[in-house]
Amino acid sequence: MKTPSDAGPRIELGPRIISDFQRGREAEGRVWAEGYTQEELNIAQGKYGLTFPPDLIAFFLERRPVLGWDWRSDEPEIREMLKRPFEGLLFDVEHAGLWWPEWGDRPAHAHERAEILQKAVDNAPQLVPLVGHRYIPSEPSEAGNPVFSIHQSDVIYYGVDLAHYFERELGASSRPIAGPIKHIRFWSDLVERAYQAPFYRECPPG
Repeated sequence: MKTPSDAGPRIELGPRIISDFQRGREAEGRVWAEGYTQEELNIAQGKYGLTFPPDLIAFFLERRPVLGWDWRSDEPEIREMLKRPFEGLLFDVEHAGLWWPEWGDRPAHAHERAEILQKAVDNAPQLVPLVGHRYIPSEPSEAGNPVFSIHQSDVIYYGVDLAHYFERELGASSRPIAGPIKHIRFWSDLVERAYQAPFYRECPPG
């Protein structure tokens, strides 16, 4: 029989996170807004402890998507999106049996499972939220990193690189994901393991 410590935390994934700026620009039908200054980007990276890859910096200096976050003012929304990948994975640890063999034996207690997952995520490259649940990794600090769509452990490539991503997300391009894609530790592993069986080690306690 489960004890309270074994039952796992109550985890609920919240609704879509959207800023007032986004709502207004969506209503206007605008796709792009003016870019940032280098100083604004420096402040944003320092505030959130992130390093934007160089192609994202170059893009943001020119323009920014109105469906994305305003890195000058959307602090609550950005901080929430920075937490979402871990929260989504933890949801699947507790409710869908997600557990990788290299994490060792699945602990009996929820807080221990959360600690192991948090360490794995902390050791992975940080993710920079772009639009919705699309993210670009901050490492390696070079152009050409892929863009991921991340919803719990359902992780897919959504762009071979930043330009390809914006073509697919905001343009008219339907160019498929093809060709060599840069491997990003942990996040690419989530993509690849989704096509291997089993990538869940065991079912959660019943």
